[in-house]
Amino acid sequence: MGPSTDRRRTSPTDLRNRSALAGEAAAAAAEVETALTVPADPHRAAFFDVDNTVVQGASIFHLARGLHRRHFFTTREILAAAWKQAYFRMVGVEDPEHVAEARASALAFISGHRVEELEELGSEIFEEAMAQRIWPGTRALAQLHLDQGQRVWLVTAAPVEIARIIAHRLGLTGALGTVSEHVDGVYTGRLVGQMLHGAAKGEAVRALAEREGLQLARCAAYSDSYNDLPMLNLVGDPCAVNPDSRLREHARANGWRIRDYRTGRKAARAGLLAAGLAGAATGGVAAGVAIRRRVG
Repeated sequence: MGPSTDRRRTSPTDLRNRSALAGEAAAAAAEVETALTVPADPHRAAFFDVDNTVVQGASIFHLARGLHRRHFFTTREILAAAWKQAYFRMVGVEDPEHVAEARASALAFISGHRVEELEELGSEIFEEAMAQRIWPGTRALAQLHLDQGQRVWLVTAAPVEIARIIAHRLGLTGALGTVSEHVDGVYTGRLVGQMLHGAAKGEAVRALAEREGLQLARCAAYSDSYNDLPMLNLVGDPCAVNPDSRLREHARANGWRIRDYRTGRKAARAGLLAAGLAGAATGGVAAGVAIRRRVG
């Protein structure tokens, strides 16, 4: 049977609305780890992407591997989700309907799990798989902002649960991540808006800045990816960290700071693997282990 001819397509307006909703949800779900500490400079903050910026590799890949070892989902389920995402990227398909189909497939196996279960396992997995993969140079940059009395937020497409764990372990202010709803502490399998990626990151930072009284022109942002330009372009001090080739070129053309903490071999290897491995893992699994909507 061929494809349906009356299939509804997602319009650009719908995509923009989903990005805005994802950003607003991420900002609303953000929790301040150091809530009792009054920042010395309340109008300035720094925003850090996570994958390949703070953590070596894709955090969602480390999380997914740890969850798989704990029988959170089957090999068949994770491979099916990752394959769909990898296929769409390889053939250059950007059809929103295809993306929605892959996301729905990935969400199928998280539905029914409890929020507390993912949070507890996420803490264990961070210690065993991610703690030793924090880039020391990026950690030092974040600490510099903290020492100057500024707040520091992680902004990532990874589930907000794992983002909060990383922020807490590093002593940062808080985290923005992909948000999905839960009912009575159980995941429904529905995202709030969409993944916190690209334009949605910019929306999240803008919403958080409004809520927290930040002056974005005095803020800084750090990322390795050209896809994060919506976030980087919002602030007065953008910085490319371990950048992909497109971001490095853009940063140089615009006089942005560039910091690269990789060896030459690591940098070359990252350029070859990032789109395939991290992309498939983030697209196929981030939705699958995403996340809850914070009520209240």
